[in-house]
Amino acid sequence: MNVRRAAERYPGGDPAAGIESRHAFSFGPHYDPDNLRFGSVIACNEERLAPGAGFDEHPHSHTEIITWVVEGELTHSDSQGHASLVRAGDVQHLSSASGVRHVERNDGTDPLVFVQMWLAPLAPAGEPRYEIVRGIADSTPYAVPEAAATLHVRRLAPAERAVVPDAAYVYVHVVRGELRLSSSVAEGTASAGRPGAPESGELLGPGDAARLTEPEGLELRAATPADVLVWEMNRP
Repeated sequence: MNVRRAAERYPGGDPAAGIESRHAFSFGPHYDPDNLRFGSVIACNEERLAPGAGFDEHPHSHTEIITWVVEGELTHSDSQGHASLVRAGDVQHLSSASGVRHVERNDGTDPLVFVQMWLAPLAPAGEPRYEIVRGIADSTPYAVPEAAATLHVRRLAPAERAVVPDAAYVYVHVVRGELRLSSSVAEGTASAGRPGAPESGELLGPGDAARLTEPEGLELRAATPADVLVWEMNRP
C-alpha cells in the first residue's frame, strides 16, 4: 500500500487563464522518473476551470482518456465529429488510438471540476473511439478492455463499506469526503473490541490516493458521505 496525499500532487495549469490543475503522476514540466505510472494509469489530473476557461484543440494518441465530472458541465468536441456536454456523474471515454484532436472547455456560468485519468493501452494504433455513459449508477463497473482495466465508481453513505477488488493493481482516488482503507478482518476485530479503541488503516480525504499491489481482504469504509474512483487493473 502506497498512500499519496493531495498536497503531494504537482501543481499545474494556468491560474491566470482560469485553469488550475493537480497532477498525481509525473506530468509536463513536473518530471519524476519514480512516478511515471501505476499499473495502466499514467495520469490522474484534477482540473478546475473557471467559466469561459478551457483547453484549446490539442492532440492525443495511444492513450485511453477517462473523464469524471465532479461539478459543473464540460463541453467536449473532437476531430472525429463528436460533441458532448458532460455533466456531473457522467463517465466519458476517449480512446485516442492512432490519433485524435479535441477541445475541452467550461462554456457554462459555474465553475467546472473534473478528474481526468489517462491509461496506457495494451497495444498501440487502432481507430479512435468515443463513448459517454450518462449518470453511471453506484458500483456499476465500467470496463476499459484496451488497458485491461475496470473503473468502479462508488458513492458511499457514512459507515457504508465497499470491498476493494483483488487484482494485480488497484488505484483508489478519493473525489469527495473521507473514508478509511483497511483490512476487513482488522476492522471486524476492532469493532468487536473495547469502545473508543483507535481505528486501523489509512484515513483518506479529498484528493488522496492509494496505490495497491495485489491487495487481499481490503475494504473502504466511509467516515462521511464520500465519492471514490477505484481502478481494478490486470495487466499481463
